[in-house]
Amino acid sequence: MPSSLLAPTDDGEFDSDGLGWLFLRELLQDVLKGDFIVIGPAMWVFLGVLGAFVVTRGITRFIRRRSASGAQASGPIKDITVGGVHLHHQVFGITLMFLTGLLLVATTPGGALLDVLALLFGVGVGLAFDEFALWLHLDDVYWSEQGRKSIDAVAIVLVLTASVRAILDLLQVFETSAEMGDFAWLVWVLVAITVIPAVICLVKGKLVTAALGIVYQPVGIVGAFRLAKPGSPWSRYLYGTNSRRRRRSDRRFNENYSARLDRWRDLVGGTPENRAVGASDNRVGSETENRAVETVITPAQSDPPT
Repeated sequence: MPSSLLAPTDDGEFDSDGLGWLFLRELLQDVLKGDFIVIGPAMWVFLGVLGAFVVTRGITRFIRRRSASGAQASGPIKDITVGGVHLHHQVFGITLMFLTGLLLVATTPGGALLDVLALLFGVGVGLAFDEFALWLHLDDVYWSEQGRKSIDAVAIVLVLTASVRAILDLLQVFETSAEMGDFAWLVWVLVAITVIPAVICLVKGKLVTAALGIVYQPVGIVGAFRLAKPGSPWSRYLYGTNSRRRRRSDRRFNENYSARLDRWRDLVGGTPENRAVGASDNRVGSETENRAVETVITPAQSDPPT
């Protein structure tokens, strides 16, 4: 910090303009370094969701590969069945959310205990939302194309969980600016570079970019300058029917874009099987089912007429 900027004036007071510009420069540097990303209970929920999702997908993909190879299920990593009923991992997730939520309400903990309960709550959320498609279709579509909705649901949960703290901080902007006195304008600068790009991203149809931009402002700023998605309000009202931007947007977000997203989903969650929604059999991808479908049952041939 240059000492000349903090040198007192002739009347013995510091130059508020010089300090203001100095604080503005430091504010922008802090934004770029991500110093406004707050690690708190909400971030522990985020880590719990992410960890549970990654571990669960790893386990289910391992079970699927083992079943496809025809190997017998053994060891602790296998489908959990009680009384002949397969227990989905969302059952454990919902139970864990209930218990940790009850403890959070009943004990109103703080410090390390709050972080631990937040982490466990996040694990429960991750287990439950990994089977979001099952809630939606009321059928076990885990390994079908409809099961990709679970990947999207977990991604949205992660983004919202990461951004909730920043959103709550923004709601306290009036209180914070009052405490800053003559430098309240710095708070409004931070609000502007956070909210305005996020709103632009929303209008351009980029929900994830908008939420991430609230957490780390450069993401929102970059997203605000990029093309809007076709069908978004920005594209409908600000891009002419035959404008160059409209054509570029249509080319960028075409079928190949959707195919790339599906490849990322498959990389994370596993390649889906072709299976119609509404089938009444048991768990898709479970070892019992996979062994059963490997046997092709053909109808008995009737004797030819004599």
